Amino acid sequence: MGSREELIQRSIPFLREVKDMTPGAKMERWLNETYGEDSALYQDLARLTKIGVEEGWAANQEVDGPNYRRSRIMEPTHETFQFSITAVYMNSGDPRRFKDEHEHDVLRGQYHGHPYGELNLVVPLNKGAELKGLQGWRGPGWTAPDPGSRHYPEVRGGAVIALFYLPAGRISYDFEPRPDERNKNLSSLVRIVKRLGYRQ
Repeated sequence: MGSREELIQRSIPFLREVKDMTPGAKMERWLNETYGEDSALYQDLARLTKIGVEEGWAANQEVDGPNYRRSRIMEPTHETFQFSITAVYMNSGDPRRFKDEHEHDVLRGQYHGHPYGELNLVVPLNKGAELKGLQGWRGPGWTAPDPGSRHYPEVRGGAVIALFYLPAGRISYDFEPRPDERNKNLSSLVRIVKRLGYRQ
């Protein structure tokens, strides 16, 4: 059995367990308490996801350069209880990064929505690297955005792989960001200009 098939087979019992649960803050807490960084499931999935990136079958398609890549590993099937499996790689060392309010380098990905929510395994490749979920920044562990939620994926502190499971494979990149979300990069630029000593 190859590592890709091993990851799929390792995912199936987990998806059977969670298939009738609803993503959101409560489920995110449950995931991190039950299958956190020290659990056998997390360690197996993280290991196989890293192997997938190394072998070129996970997160192998550039979305916006080599520091932002994504690929679908498995379409929704009866075997996976109609979840799809996808991996994304993001690295905040990208030249397009910006500074957040705490002066961390942040890389932002494509704005998107989760019609039915998402279960997201966060696998940092650098110590201290984090992915921003709807409940805040997350290192090793899980995020679980609610059905109907929308956001920009963001990473800081280095490179992160996210292995995510989508109910019915549903994700949409057709939404327009809210004005406050769209203006984050502009606010970051203003902070940089002020730090350099420029004033209007």
